[in-house]
Amino acid sequence: MKILVTGGTGFLGSHTVVELLNKENEVVIIDNFSNSKKEVLEKIKQITNKNFLFYEGDIRDKVLLKKIFTENKIETVIHFAGYKAVGESVTAPLKYYDNNLISTIYLLEAMKEANCKNIVFSSSATVYGKPKTLPIKEDFPLHTTNPYGTTKKMIEEILKDFSKANPDFSITILRYFNPIGAHPSGLIGENPNGVPNNLMPYIIKVATKELEYLNIFGNDYDTKDKTGVRDFIHVVDLAKGHSKACEKIEKGVHIYNLGSGKGYSVLELVSIFEKVTKIKIPYKIKKRREGDIAACYADPTLAYKKLNWKAEKSIEDMCKDAYLYAKKNK
Repeated sequence: MKILVTGGTGFLGSHTVVELLNKENEVVIIDNFSNSKKEVLEKIKQITNKNFLFYEGDIRDKVLLKKIFTENKIETVIHFAGYKAVGESVTAPLKYYDNNLISTIYLLEAMKEANCKNIVFSSSATVYGKPKTLPIKEDFPLHTTNPYGTTKKMIEEILKDFSKANPDFSITILRYFNPIGAHPSGLIGENPNGVPNNLMPYIIKVATKELEYLNIFGNDYDTKDKTGVRDFIHVVDLAKGHSKACEKIEKGVHIYNLGSGKGYSVLELVSIFEKVTKIKIPYKIKKRREGDIAACYADPTLAYKKLNWKAEKSIEDMCKDAYLYAKKNK
């Protein structure tokens, strides 16, 4: 299958490209390196020993999009490209609405024109907001707490409306939880440009002595140790979920949670990281951040039933692989 991956050099995109190439798919990547680095392209080749096509640019560039679809017989699109920093989205909401929504609209227009009828969209568990009960199922009401999450929710609505007007399209929406870890080779991993937005890169910065201590936001939640609980999933498992979604082409809109189905608290993750790496992670408790919720973890049953997918790697694997990548790429 020939698959276009938007944002294919990012954290999730690059790992997904590896899985797609390992499954003998032909891959075309478009990325503008707004939150990734050029050397990822060579590292993907190193891991897979396979070639792929790459276009540098923004998917809001209609001319470039048309060129990609004209030059390649794209059968499926996996759409990762988009801004994803929750904090930044609160301070610069228009930037997020412009980039994330417009790019998706242009992509769908280009797909329709090229008669490419399969898309897998990278959504997020942020669309659920603060769930009333746990674990979270796909039919839960949606409620977002920040502009980043709202763009994901709005894109889901765009895709649903687009499907009504174009019922021959196959649209898969993957709502995933908290990806961490790295490829076991240590060649690709989470390496955001600028300030990290997620917990694991901060733990790594403390482990590598770049930061003196870890800030833990809130120890007054209604959880087992009073810190926030999240569903952490190995990025390789998540990438395999996207690969599985490409294999299941089915008309209409299909929504799946991709998570481990287990919740680990911030302090538990720190403790497991310390055990796996033998490195002490000093931390300080800070007050809760606006919009943070106490606990969030998935019910991934539907993805297992329909996609034959489930998370296989352990939380220890996630910590070990994330640290190996950090050591190799200091």
